[in-house]
Amino acid sequence: MSGLETSRESSGMPLHEALLSAFPHPIVCIRPDARVAFANPAAEQFFDTSAAMLKRHDLARFLAPDSPLLQLVAQAQARGIPASVHGISIILPRLGERVVDATVTPVTDIPDAVLVVLQERSIAMKIDRHMTQKSLGNSVASMAAILAHEIKNPLAGIKGAAQLIEQHASEADRSLTKLICDETERIRNLVDRTEIFTDQRQLAAHPVNIHEVLEHVKRLGASSFAKSIHFVEGYDPSLPPVAGDRDRLVQVFLNLVKNAADALAGQADGEIVLQTSFRAGVHLAVGEQRARMSLPLEVSVRDNGPGIPDGVRQSLFEPFVTSKPKGQGLGLAIVSKIVGDHGGTIECESEPRRTIFRCRLPMYKSVQEKRP
Repeated sequence: MSGLETSRESSGMPLHEALLSAFPHPIVCIRPDARVAFANPAAEQFFDTSAAMLKRHDLARFLAPDSPLLQLVAQAQARGIPASVHGISIILPRLGERVVDATVTPVTDIPDAVLVVLQERSIAMKIDRHMTQKSLGNSVASMAAILAHEIKNPLAGIKGAAQLIEQHASEADRSLTKLICDETERIRNLVDRTEIFTDQRQLAAHPVNIHEVLEHVKRLGASSFAKSIHFVEGYDPSLPPVAGDRDRLVQVFLNLVKNAADALAGQADGEIVLQTSFRAGVHLAVGEQRARMSLPLEVSVRDNGPGIPDGVRQSLFEPFVTSKPKGQGLGLAIVSKIVGDHGGTIECESEPRRTIFRCRLPMYKSVQEKRP
């Protein structure tokens, strides 16, 4: 008896189900009555529902009305031939939009039964956006260097001149000189914030417990700007350390939590969810040698606020883009820069009552583990 057959018998699972369960892409089998007959673990994760729950209902129960996937299933059942489409948008009522490549194949010997295979495109899209963000970061670095050199020096002269005038000014005029000093200091602080983009030094990575970072951020928020907001933690306790800089990671998630708290201002049922999980199989080519870096650690910050306006969402991580009346539009650009310095990616999905920022970060490996 072969090893494969022995493994199948010991697990009690039919061979075809064992093989489909091993696939990393969501796979569901639809019976002629439109009910789900089988769903692999990847499908459970995709629909955020157990296989047992999926089998109790039609596939339509888990999709938005008029979903193109339902139309594709109906087409394959009617014609009895495979049907596929690339880049379709699937709206999941619980999880929002997903962009997938879908293939629907009739099952031999079972009339009108079909096998649905989905391949999510969001990972590739995230990597494309990450590379765009890196390019934007390089442009901003050049801009920040010019700002620091061409603006900060004249500002010092302006402030110094105002302080000299103040010594001989009347009481009424001193309010004007103070205004000049305050405004030059405000501009200087703004320029100082942009200088983070000019730092091109390689990050010194250390093992960082991301849960300690998140708990620290939560304590800071709960004691100040997020006092009236309910925090929920969904941590994977087995998560290995992140390869990174603790203080900079605190800055990343403090910024994300602060943004979530601002969005929830005045909302009675405001909630911020901090979640971690291990997602194997995601890699990013980095550096001149295009070495492939694994990004298995996912950290997300979710809120149930009103959502991000459509006009801002596509350029959310660009400098000076903000939906806040008094915002400077540098917070998320800095977050993107720091995450990029860690070799990671950051992505945002937003709709009313559900805005989520997902960071994918590398796992720390010791010197011994890095050796071939």
